[in-house]
Amino acid sequence: MFHKVLVANRGEIAVRIIRTCKEMGIRTVAVYSDVDVNALHVKLADEAYPVGPAEATHSYLNMKKILEVAKRSGVDALHPGYGFLAENPEFAEMCEQLGIVFIGPPSQSMYKVKPKHRARQLMRLLNIPPVPGSDEPLHNSSEKAMAQAEEIAQEIGYPVIIKPSGGGGGIGMTVANNREELRDCIKSVAERGKKVFGVSGFYVEKFFSGVKHIEVQILADKYGHVIHLGERDCSVQRRFQKLIEEAPCPILSPHLRMKMYVAALDVAVALEYINALTVEFLYIPNTQQFYFNEVNSRLQVEHCITELALGIDIVREQINIAAGEPLSISQDDVVFQVCALECRITAEDPTRNFFPSPGTITTLRLPHGHGLRIDEGIYEGYEVPPYYDSLLLKLMARGKTREEAIARMKRGLSELKIEGVTTTIPFYEVALDDEVFRSGEYTTDFITKRNIIRKLEERAKILQKLNTT
Repeated sequence: MFHKVLVANRGEIAVRIIRTCKEMGIRTVAVYSDVDVNALHVKLADEAYPVGPAEATHSYLNMKKILEVAKRSGVDALHPGYGFLAENPEFAEMCEQLGIVFIGPPSQSMYKVKPKHRARQLMRLLNIPPVPGSDEPLHNSSEKAMAQAEEIAQEIGYPVIIKPSGGGGGIGMTVANNREELRDCIKSVAERGKKVFGVSGFYVEKFFSGVKHIEVQILADKYGHVIHLGERDCSVQRRFQKLIEEAPCPILSPHLRMKMYVAALDVAVALEYINALTVEFLYIPNTQQFYFNEVNSRLQVEHCITELALGIDIVREQINIAAGEPLSISQDDVVFQVCALECRITAEDPTRNFFPSPGTITTLRLPHGHGLRIDEGIYEGYEVPPYYDSLLLKLMARGKTREEAIARMKRGLSELKIEGVTTTIPFYEVALDDEVFRSGEYTTDFITKRNIIRKLEERAKILQKLNTT
């Protein structure tokens, strides 16, 4: 087993990894930017080292600097968490060359699905239908690329979605409803892709509104054992960023569920994958069809609801797999014991199009009690910086039934108190009461179709009136 692990990340995911390492008797090393010197992950790690300025997240993307810290601190392994360098095959390869174990997939597996056209080509070989669109990336926003994009959009039909070829997690994606919008979207996505991912290439895909976003969690070890950990429903989204996730999906039939599991397992085997993998699908309830969306060769933000629903520690499994241990569970052990929900609490104002709200947390009261879990990266007095993702904590609830899990989540939200920054707590209180969410039939257009923001604003006015009388 490892003696010391460097966590190349920040916030709640760095805290979550450090906590599991402590339980396993593994010492931890944190890295931090200049604004994160007082961050919770820095306080909890056994050692912590600076890696540079915060602007544009350069510090957490500085591969050379992070690996210098890894060598200086004498770690034998590195966990990238998610985001930043987690899906960068070059970084994984650099770790391998230095003899530092990368707690994730081998670089050769990552290269097979990066850029995204490689993943789409693999799906066709496996007879798994990808979302209709371009199988090769189009490069920059030249007239030739524009003409190719227009031809593809005409063939698959508007609306279409433009995705940066170097990205993931919904970052930089834009929807075009017609030919005129298409050109503006391509310029925007190419510029954003170049700035954020260093790549100006992009894809054109059919945009499906009103679908379920389903993902299947996979674990695989070095001895050929490959298992799925069921599915998660991640359909409540804004700007392609997930807000509420649950496991299992409340409306998926056993037949379709098994087809998705088999498809995801086929992907893992074809990639000769080792460690944690997520395969994402778009499911169209009206036609009972599903399409491959993307592969995430890393830990997911929402991995915790799978842990809650199954009673499995995915990060512990990741570390054991990387250390050469076989999976501690078999496919027969994977049974949904309960239903689990997750709400991502961010420092954003949902009534202002989820505008970021950095600042100092003056009051923090966390909920407790049976069936709740919190993964947090904050504390009272912590200053939320404006440079990074605004995620403060993840509030999770489990129940024997979905109704019990929702009731427990509502109770947790009512107890959760964060002052000093505006948060998304009121959004979740409204969303969880919506009848379509309660039915489980919500889709990716849930927020707009159900007028959740308008309902939130009306609720705020009523509360304000009550407080002044």
